[in-house]
Amino acid sequence: MNYSFILKKAWEGYDNSKTIREIEDISAMVSTNHVFKITFDDEDIVIAKLSYFGKYEYFKEDHRIIHSLCNNLLYPFENVLSKSLLKNNRVYIYRYKQGKTDAWVVFYNPTRIAERMPRRLDEQHICKLGQQVGKFHKACSRVKNVLPKSSKTLRTDIYALLQQLEKNEKQFGTAMQVDFLKHHCDLFLKNRSKYNMSSFEIIPVFIDWNIGNFSVNNKMELYSRWDYDWFRMSYRVLDFYFFSRVVSDVGDRTVFSYGINTLMEDRFILFLSEYHKVNPLTANEIRFMKEAYRFFILNYVIKDGKYFFNEQYAKKLQAEAFDIYLPSVDRDFDAEKIIDALKLENKSILY
Repeated sequence: MNYSFILKKAWEGYDNSKTIREIEDISAMVSTNHVFKITFDDEDIVIAKLSYFGKYEYFKEDHRIIHSLCNNLLYPFENVLSKSLLKNNRVYIYRYKQGKTDAWVVFYNPTRIAERMPRRLDEQHICKLGQQVGKFHKACSRVKNVLPKSSKTLRTDIYALLQQLEKNEKQFGTAMQVDFLKHHCDLFLKNRSKYNMSSFEIIPVFIDWNIGNFSVNNKMELYSRWDYDWFRMSYRVLDFYFFSRVVSDVGDRTVFSYGINTLMEDRFILFLSEYHKVNPLTANEIRFMKEAYRFFILNYVIKDGKYFFNEQYAKKLQAEAFDIYLPSVDRDFDAEKIIDALKLENKSILY
């Protein structure tokens, strides 16, 4: 795919009075999405994201919700998210369709980056991060009613995977592996009805809170957040798995896996206890963390992995999903340990 050509066409559609001098690929090279720094003849700079994974309609919908969120978040989070460029008061999204190529481009103002958290956090960092995420989720909750509607739900994504399993069995492995995946989809759909989920708020969540996706100021307060590949309107619980990885004892790793064990670490329970002080959790939300993890593996690793991750990561993560991740869901997660540690009342036990 000729990325430069597509980006130039996208910019022409936005403002052909400015000439592009240089296009630099600044992608993390983990996913199939590409991020570019574009410098113009007049020294102005924008960031471009080019994607051809998923559906154009979802890409457009997500970026319009993110833009609205960006404009409606109040102090101290009013400048945390990158602002998309607008044309005629709408987020400008360019779609390039030619032959088998179907790609979409969105432009952002460059994100200011303050300090990165250390690769391995100490307890002081974990406490501060828990408080900050609790406050950020609260801020997102306050603006949820003024955001555009989203058509994606956890259920629609799992049904889409079940449909693919029926249609293209071979691309998911052996007949036994396909049955195994169907079993976990059924478990997710069945179990999600146990937790009185109508009481769970639906807010904007970014899910992929890798330590390389956000920065903090010198007081360890959330300063900026970028990379919106897995953004969706859903339950705040979906954000917790990645925070468990950020605060884990092992710390940030170059070669990564998605084991469930980080959810059971004392360091993550410390994070949740600090979060809980500013944004109280319920016992049912803690129990649902297991299903949020199951959904993450089924949707982002199995259903979308081969499109989203580069080939090397996709193969590794999908093999581990069968051998390690999915078998561990019902075996290795103990919600009651966390519920007891947070001293949550058990009046919100299974319905």
